[in-house]
Amino acid sequence: MIRLGINIDHVATVRQARKTIEPDPVSAAAMAERGGADQITAHLRADRRHIQDHDIELLKEKVRVKFNFECACEDEMLAIACRLKPDQVCLVPENRQEITTEGGLDVVTHRNKIAKSVYRLQQHGIFVSLFIDPEAAQISAAAKLGVEAVELHTGAYANAQSLDQSQQELEKLKLCCQHVIETPMRLHAGHGLTYSNVQPVAAIEGLEELNIGHSVIARSVFVGMETAVREMKQLISIQ
Repeated sequence: MIRLGINIDHVATVRQARKTIEPDPVSAAAMAERGGADQITAHLRADRRHIQDHDIELLKEKVRVKFNFECACEDEMLAIACRLKPDQVCLVPENRQEITTEGGLDVVTHRNKIAKSVYRLQQHGIFVSLFIDPEAAQISAAAKLGVEAVELHTGAYANAQSLDQSQQELEKLKLCCQHVIETPMRLHAGHGLTYSNVQPVAAIEGLEELNIGHSVIARSVFVGMETAVREMKQLISIQ
């Protein structure tokens, strides 16, 4: 069964709009666990626009399922990861002007910097994933770094403007997933997935983990976190 990771960043986004103490992303993580989440994902950005350092500290302490820490390949974040030793670190690109992550790491261009980051984390016994675009060159470059997993960016599929475009992006994603499973790396995916588009991705052979945030958080406003997670878990389990 595919693991469902719930990204709780946007619970913190609501909190930071008022710079107050609620809603609390750590409490949201506990509710997500009760709804069936297999993993809690949180991204500590350099600009601290949503998740804060104290959130990461508490999540490491309180989360009972797998804790996936997303961060950029920067010394400050790597030091935090190496100190806390989360179950998994997913290295992601970061641009201060972006609303959300706009694409995957360019492993081909920035190989040396990413390789040093991967080595540093692995020396601390941390499972490392790279968030990359579904491109053969990026997958091959990631495999050469010896990372344990890649998370394929599903944004092009999720943001498709027509059924034909959606199908084209899905077929491209499937081919790249096949490429990943022919390597020693584990196959994860995420970004932009919703209740209406997740099932075709969840049906891809060899996929082990999906990370979904915004859609679940948005749904939870109306039905509660536990129900929102439970509904998503059911959708990705029906194959």
